[in-house]
Amino acid sequence: MSDSSSPTPTPTPHRRRPRYSGKNPRRFEEKYKEHDPQRYAETVAKVLAAGKTPAGTHRPILVAEILEVLAPQPGEVAVDCTLGYGGHAEAMLARLQPGGRLLGLDADPIELPKTEARIRALGFGPEFFSAHRSNFAGLPQVLATFFSSLAAAAGGECPGAIPGSAGVSPASSGFQLPTGRRDAGAPRSFMEREKNSQSAATGADVILADLGVSSMQIDDPARGFSVKLAGPLDMRMNPQRGQPASAFLEKISSDKLAVLLEENADEPHTAVLAPALAGKVFATTTALAAAIRTALPRLNQEDGSLAVRRVFQALRIAVNDEFSALDTFLRNLPACLNPGGRVAILTFHSGEDRRVKKAFAAGLRDGLYADIAHEVIRPTAEERNANPRSAPAKLRWARRAAGEYAFSTAQSA
Repeated sequence: MSDSSSPTPTPTPHRRRPRYSGKNPRRFEEKYKEHDPQRYAETVAKVLAAGKTPAGTHRPILVAEILEVLAPQPGEVAVDCTLGYGGHAEAMLARLQPGGRLLGLDADPIELPKTEARIRALGFGPEFFSAHRSNFAGLPQVLATFFSSLAAAAGGECPGAIPGSAGVSPASSGFQLPTGRRDAGAPRSFMEREKNSQSAATGADVILADLGVSSMQIDDPARGFSVKLAGPLDMRMNPQRGQPASAFLEKISSDKLAVLLEENADEPHTAVLAPALAGKVFATTTALAAAIRTALPRLNQEDGSLAVRRVFQALRIAVNDEFSALDTFLRNLPACLNPGGRVAILTFHSGEDRRVKKAFAAGLRDGLYADIAHEVIRPTAEERNANPRSAPAKLRWARRAAGEYAFSTAQSA
């Protein structure tokens, strides 16, 4: 018999969703339907059809072209160095099975757990996919840890082997655009490949780096990337490290800011903008945008908006030390690829593309790469119309040469 004196649990009161003014939500946090695409698929489809990106999501760019040049095969090890929302990773994971593995890197502690959960929900457990909190400059360390753990799990098997894998690995001379088919003599598994080589593979077969900022970061005012929406002037990919853009601007000298604006964004108005912005206090994104427009009163609205975007780009690159990380990544890249391995890099402005182009050309000249893209691949007109944010994207690729290149070189570089 129950104790009649036991207290009755108090029911949790129903909390109504905050209302917004007008017919449609305007603020990022109000777009609850776009934040839940599985439940509100029809709403999300309408947003996509309008050429927009649903709030809290990201549309992967040049997916078909990337799959063509990387040609991921069953049983291979692939790395998505900029996991983001996981669109490219999802497409590659489907091609890597059975027996393949994908490592996803991202420095963003806010978005990484969300993307890992989405990929897990698709059925890719730890044996297929692992998420690593790191930017692409940390790729050698992530690979070293990955292969060490494989060696321990295999009980002394070669560190390049994934236990139980029965996939396909293209021979070092077998990767040809655009088919990506396997050579007839190519080993059919990691174990077979390792038995046929003098040293165990300690690199990846496929590497992708998408250097663009994710829409989840751009569209969320709280992250401080947006040039349109008011938010704290932050711009850090990892809000737990470094200083926000507001502190960076407050401390920098006019001369150093002028150099930064020119190097990071090819800004033509540095002589005017640098003294107007350096050493000043701007707490919000909109305050900085207004100061840029005020400093350039003769520019029309369109040119003023371009100037705002260039300044924001230059600051974001500086705050996150993006060029230094990219230079480190490009220097270590050949050592992170297995012989015959393929890499594709998406860039979104000239400073990034110049670095990738020169690094690939130098690698080809020095015999580290067997082949590289001699022309950039750009989004089609159809993709640009469907996703305007894809317009500035440029894709370059390279294929690692067959010769050995010590992985320790990358770790000590």
